[in-house]
Amino acid sequence: MSGILAGKRILITGVLMESSIAFHTARLAQEQGAEIILTAFPRPTLTERIARKLPKPAKVIELDVTNDEHLARLADLVRDELGSLDGVVHSIGFAPQDALGGNFLNTPFESVSTAMHVSAFSLKSLTMACLPLMEEGGSVVGLTFDAQFAWPQYDWMGPAKAALEATSRYLARDLGKQRIRCNLISAGPIGSMAAKSIPGFSELAKVWDDRSPLEWDMADPEPAGRGVVALLSDWFPKTTGEIVHVDGGVHIMGA
Repeated sequence: MSGILAGKRILITGVLMESSIAFHTARLAQEQGAEIILTAFPRPTLTERIARKLPKPAKVIELDVTNDEHLARLADLVRDELGSLDGVVHSIGFAPQDALGGNFLNTPFESVSTAMHVSAFSLKSLTMACLPLMEEGGSVVGLTFDAQFAWPQYDWMGPAKAALEATSRYLARDLGKQRIRCNLISAGPIGSMAAKSIPGFSELAKVWDDRSPLEWDMADPEPAGRGVVALLSDWFPKTTGEIVHVDGGVHIMGA
């Protein structure tokens, strides 16, 4: 039986650990019939090792989304491997340590600028770098952490995610005529490498223990991966600029 991504060609960023949402997205995409290509930075060899645990081999391309030369060469490298693209997964986020962990009021602009560039502007940069490969349209899916609220310890990654969410809406507006959809999955906390880099992450995650209507398992990235794969598929042909919550329902809860 063919899967919901049969015949699709997908570029996936952010596969750093087997526990990451990006890894499970890559696994599920392959299981659902897609051909995939991965990007990695700063350690492509780490991603290559993790990629060996996927159902099928996947090529890894080095890509620093803040490097214009890397972005300029991306389309040619992907074209040589896959020919074209039907989907792009943005699973990239970073903030310097002094932009996290309760230091919001003292974070220098240089650190805020880095967080915004890597975590938000890169959605536009990556999408535009891949645009020549999506002549028949496609789906861009990113990952956010609900930017409606001020979360404990999250500090400047909160405004960075708010910028990411706004960027997704504007991409959806401007790329719709080219039949490209742009949506986000707002996932609950997962014990990934990115999460472990946040000082006091356990305090943030405790919100889900106390308030999630559906039991939330921080060790299970698959629900979020399934959401990404669904948005990559043709089952959401007229959905764009949307944020789909895969967070156990925490986003609906009041005080």
